[in-house]
Amino acid sequence: MLKIHNTLLRDKQVFAPIEPGLVRMYVCGMTVYDFCHLGHARVLVVFDMVARWLRASGYQVVYVRNITDIDDKIIRRAQENGESIQTLTDRYIAFMHEDAEALGVQKPDHEPRATQYVAAMQRLIGALEKNGYAYVAANRDVCYSVRKFEGYGRLSGKSLEDLRAGERVDVMEGKHDPLDFVLWKHTKAGEPGEAKWDSPWGSGRPGWHIECSAMSSELLGPHFDIHGGGQDLQFPHHENEIAQSEGAHGCRFVNYWMHNGFVRVDEEKMSKSLGNFFTIREVLKQYDPEVVRFFILRAHYRSPLNYSDAHLDDARGALTRLYTALKGIAPEKADTDWEESHAARFRAAMDDDFNTPEAIAVLFELANDVNRTRSARLAGHLKGLAGVLGLLERDPVIFLQAAPTAAGLTDAAAIEVRIVERIAAKKAKDYAAADRIRAELLADGVVLEDKPGGATEWRRA
Repeated sequence: MLKIHNTLLRDKQVFAPIEPGLVRMYVCGMTVYDFCHLGHARVLVVFDMVARWLRASGYQVVYVRNITDIDDKIIRRAQENGESIQTLTDRYIAFMHEDAEALGVQKPDHEPRATQYVAAMQRLIGALEKNGYAYVAANRDVCYSVRKFEGYGRLSGKSLEDLRAGERVDVMEGKHDPLDFVLWKHTKAGEPGEAKWDSPWGSGRPGWHIECSAMSSELLGPHFDIHGGGQDLQFPHHENEIAQSEGAHGCRFVNYWMHNGFVRVDEEKMSKSLGNFFTIREVLKQYDPEVVRFFILRAHYRSPLNYSDAHLDDARGALTRLYTALKGIAPEKADTDWEESHAARFRAAMDDDFNTPEAIAVLFELANDVNRTRSARLAGHLKGLAGVLGLLERDPVIFLQAAPTAAGLTDAAAIEVRIVERIAAKKAKDYAAADRIRAELLADGVVLEDKPGGATEWRRA
């Protein structure tokens, strides 16, 4: 029984799709004016994992991941480069697809571009105007009247008074309230012709928030199952999507909201605005794409993901151990026999809010059994379960030849370091990390024995 942590309710809920057997999922994609960074990689990989698990669980999935191909940053970058907006966005969309393919991310069922849905956005704005939620500001932008939408702030847990503290109405913008946001931007002097459309409110272009409300409702309907994206989109983007969609359609927008955690560098969120980001392409010059995918999935999707070469080196060593277990064995057909004990525990982990760290710990336990027995049947189970996560799908010989030689855990000092890490994890009540360390040591032929008083001894299997 799958449970999903619903950001809206701040708790895990049993998943029940609106239509039995069918899951409709929308994820906010990229704004395409530059190369994707590791924060984007996490969104791509996490929701690819979610879609894969839903399908492995027997659901039919309609997965939509949009592309924002018109906004202020895109216009500015195209003008700086002296090229058309479409030339710029087409180029970076192609780069994004290359990055996603390298990371083993399957294509979504629909990948709408914002510029293809401007008419739908105008219809949605018209409905909001008719329902009393939208107005034309003094500067000719069309704005959403936040205070007219009951329940604004539910997703992010922010009250209107907290949001407004210290704010004041900008007279030049002509908003009725500083919290109101733009639905339709009127054309400004110097903007290129390809960045404007005719509308009932004059020449202009859509605001960012209205894009996702329009594309999701057009492709999935006004009420669907799962909406996902990065934690940074929770407010204001997703909060505004709820206000727009429910204000226009008069029904509940989304049943389950999912947000993946930040990628962090030196305890700061990785982002372009902070200048501390690493593009996917930069990282793939140093690490195999599957290592990067493994690194992302090794952490729970809602937890912060701490980037460092040391963590990626560790991920490379761990993935190498899994591939090493398959070397020299002709596995039986990769399968996911959910009655088999490893598979049952793997499924229990994944059904617990997509707990990939625990699921991967099961893979290491299974790899240890493969090392011990050299069983083709168990090797097939290992490949089958890992394949659900998009892992271990290559020939082990090819991967191991391409990968740098792993240092392994061959000396006592290295083993003692891992034991200290496990003890620290247990003290921090991070039991998933402690179990993962035990499983990885076991896969490397090291058995841990916990003694009374908290001491841990080890021996070779």
